[in-house]
Amino acid sequence: MGFFAKVKASLGFGGSSNEELNESLTKTRKGFVEKVFDVFTGKEIDEDLYEELEEALIQGDVGVNTAIDLVEKLREREKRDKIKYAEDLRQALVEEIIALMGSETESLNLTRGELNIILVVGVNGVGKTTSIGKLANYLTNEDYKVILGAADTFRAAASDQLKIWGERVGVDVISHQEGADPAAVVFDAIAASKSRKADVLIIDTAGRLQNKANLMSELSKIRKVIDREAPGALKEVLLVLDATTGQNALSQAKTFGEASGVTGVILTKLDGTAKGGITIGIRAEYDLPVKMIGVGEQINDLQIFDPQSFAAALFLDESEDDEEATN
Repeated sequence: MGFFAKVKASLGFGGSSNEELNESLTKTRKGFVEKVFDVFTGKEIDEDLYEELEEALIQGDVGVNTAIDLVEKLREREKRDKIKYAEDLRQALVEEIIALMGSETESLNLTRGELNIILVVGVNGVGKTTSIGKLANYLTNEDYKVILGAADTFRAAASDQLKIWGERVGVDVISHQEGADPAAVVFDAIAASKSRKADVLIIDTAGRLQNKANLMSELSKIRKVIDREAPGALKEVLLVLDATTGQNALSQAKTFGEASGVTGVILTKLDGTAKGGITIGIRAEYDLPVKMIGVGEQINDLQIFDPQSFAAALFLDESEDDEEATN
């Protein structure tokens, strides 16, 4: 039995990677996974192996604390399970990472028959507006009536960009002029959503991370308007992170989590990075579920994040077993 088959058998793993996701994680497999797995190749289990593994995990952007915890768990597994061979320790690592990611898909918290508001936060340049457009497309395809609120009045042309996405997807966009009060935009967007009987209002926000006080103040004003005009309607605060930024994305998760009460993450540009270890770090370091992932540039390339399918694409590639069998 090959390595990946052993992992599946030990976990009772039923995940299967879809072709698009499998392809999008090619760089992560070659960057993060192969470098981590190389630590175990032809090695004895000793202190040098553990130190090298911890360094490889940190470089793979799983986060310092997560790397330390994983290595400590492997030390415990080595003693408890009397592991003697590095390949068996490698299997234990994959099992621990999959356990960290969880087995349940965390869908968007939306309720049919009432207004659902999704607040989208994140720094400029991470693909926030594009993700909103793709999210609107996804929800429209799921038979939700969607309206977009252009409350990022700070960045030049932000509302224009959102309007282009609105036209592309076929949804209304509520906006004011550049520099307007974001809370006023939200007020009008809620009123429009009610009058037009929308199911989902997605609100874009400014990404001024460099001034945390202003960020918190602005988001607080927006939330007050939502709570007053549509009590109970705020279902999600989604943080958009760029997977290619690695450790920077983890620090953004910390800051926005403190400032805005984030409920989940949209992780973009997974297809363009070797830093897919961040997916593990976000969950383990900050207990934030990754709810959607961007796996390409097309309008339909935003997917609900399924941890088992992700693990199957990342670790459980039967092709390696096939190669082992032929060697």
